[in-house]
Amino acid sequence: MLIEFTVGNYRSFRDPQTLSMVAAPIKSQHPSLDENTVIQLPDNPALLTSAAIYGANASGKSNLVQALAFMKRFVMHSLKETKATGGIQVEPFRLHTATVRQPSHFEIVFIEDGKRYRYGFEVTKERVTAEWLFFVPSTREARLFEREGDGITVGSYFKEGRDLEQHTRPNALFLSVVAQFNGKQAQKLVDWFRRLGIISGVEDMGMLPFTLIQLMEDEHSQAIRDLICRLDLGIGDLQVEKATVSGKPNLPDEMPDEIRQAFLTIMNASDSEGFSIHTIHTQYDDQGNPVGQELFNLDEHESEGTQKLFAMSGPLLDTLQEGDVLVVDELDARLHPLMTREIISLFNNKATNPNGAQLIFNTQDTNLLDNRLFRRDQIWFVEKDQQGASHLYSLAEFKVRNDKDYERGYIQGRYGAVPYLSHVQTIVSREHAEKA
Repeated sequence: MLIEFTVGNYRSFRDPQTLSMVAAPIKSQHPSLDENTVIQLPDNPALLTSAAIYGANASGKSNLVQALAFMKRFVMHSLKETKATGGIQVEPFRLHTATVRQPSHFEIVFIEDGKRYRYGFEVTKERVTAEWLFFVPSTREARLFEREGDGITVGSYFKEGRDLEQHTRPNALFLSVVAQFNGKQAQKLVDWFRRLGIISGVEDMGMLPFTLIQLMEDEHSQAIRDLICRLDLGIGDLQVEKATVSGKPNLPDEMPDEIRQAFLTIMNASDSEGFSIHTIHTQYDDQGNPVGQELFNLDEHESEGTQKLFAMSGPLLDTLQEGDVLVVDELDARLHPLMTREIISLFNNKATNPNGAQLIFNTQDTNLLDNRLFRRDQIWFVEKDQQGASHLYSLAEFKVRNDKDYERGYIQGRYGAVPYLSHVQTIVSREHAEKA
C-alpha cells in the first residue's frame, strides 16, 4: 500500500511536493464514509483507499502521474535502458536557472508484507547522485543502504547488497542491481513497483492487452464479464474470437515487458492472428419480447466510453483483487459522471475492496466533489504559481465544515487550483471591436 509519494525538480514541480495517503485526524459527516475509506493497519498509519486530484489545465496534474511513472520505469529498467554513461530520460524544472543543473528528487513510502519502506533517489540526465532505502523492522526506522555519489553504504539488514557496489553503474540504481543479482528483498521491492498500476484514461491501448489477458487466461474472466454486463451498457455478455490482423500489433512503448510478452503470445502475432472482441446484445420483437441476440464489434459499434470501460476493467479488477495501487491519469475522460462515481465507489467500499486496494486519479469532474463520496483528506489540488511551479495541497488543509458543498466552494475559487479567466472576454471583445 502507498503511504506517500514526493517529487521535486521534475517537470512543473520545482520544490518537493508530497501526495499523502495517510488519513488525517478528521471525521466525516457520514460515519460510514470513514469506515469504508480508512484502512487501519497494525503498527502503521491509517491509510485512505482513494485520492482525487483537481486543478486547472496545465497545472501539473498529469506531471504528478508522470513522476510516479518515471520512478517505476527507472526502478524496473535502469539496468537495461541506460548505456555505460548518461542517457537518463528525466526532465528537471526548466523555468529557473538553478534547477536546470540540479538533480530531480523522487521518494516513495509504502508497505510491503506488513513492513514500511522508504525508498528514493536523485538523478540528473547523466547519473544517479543519491539513493536510499530504509525500513521499519519493529518500531524505529533502520537503514538498508545509502548512496551518495559513487559511495554506497550497505547496512546490516541488507546483506544481499554487499560486494555489489562495484557492479553498479553511475546511471543505474543500486536497488535494481541487487534485484538483478537475485537479492530476495530487493526483488520483492522491485516487484512492488511492477505491480504499481499507472494508466491513462485517455489512451485505451495501454490497458487493453492486460484486460484481454485477464479475460482469456485468468480467473478474473467472469468478473470482467459481470462488471461490463452490470454497468447499464446494454451488454449481455462478451465474446472473444480469433481474427486475422494486418501486421504486428502496435503496442505502446510504456507497456510493461511482462504484459507485452504475454499479449504477443496469446495473439500469436508472428502468424498475423489476433483477437476480435464482440459484445452481445439482446434483440426484441414489436411487443418487447426478447427473440435473439446480436453481436456488436467492440471497436466498430460501441461508444468510446464503452471501449474505455472494457479496457479498464482488467486493471481495475486485478487491483481490487490483489490489494494493489492503481493510478489513473484523467479517469473521467469519455465517461458519464455516474460511471466514474461507480468506479470510485468500488474502492471506497469494504464490500468490494476487502484487500485495501488504492485508487489515485486526476480529474476535472467537479460532480465528484461530494462529502458523501470523499473525505476532505481524499481531495487534492494542484496549482501553479506565477513562476510556473506546481504546488500540491489537500482540502484537509482548509477549515471547511464536513457538511459544506465542496463542489460549489471549488468552482467559486475558495480552494484555488482553478483557471484564471478574468481577461478572456475583454481580449475577445477587443478583437471584435478592432475588426469592426
